[in-house]
Amino acid sequence: MKTITFTDFRKKASGFITEVEHGETLILLRRGKPVAEVIPFTDDIRRTQSWKKPGIQLKIQGSNLSTAILEERKENQ
Repeated sequence: MKTITFTDFRKKASGFITEVEHGETLILLRRGKPVAEVIPFTDDIRRTQSWKKPGIQLKIQGSNLSTAILEERKENQ
């Protein structure tokens, strides 16, 4: 992984893109803070972002909580 300034990337973009083609990952900095990551393209299935992955589902024996709440409400009416 290589860290470069955005200004340097603009001046030498062609050379940096060649490095990415050969497997290098670039982190672009603007005013000393990371703003972008340039990674080699892959035809493999793309990594799924964590927010798109299914969450943990808890399963318990018996009725589910929402059914129990609805039943209790009906009993109290």
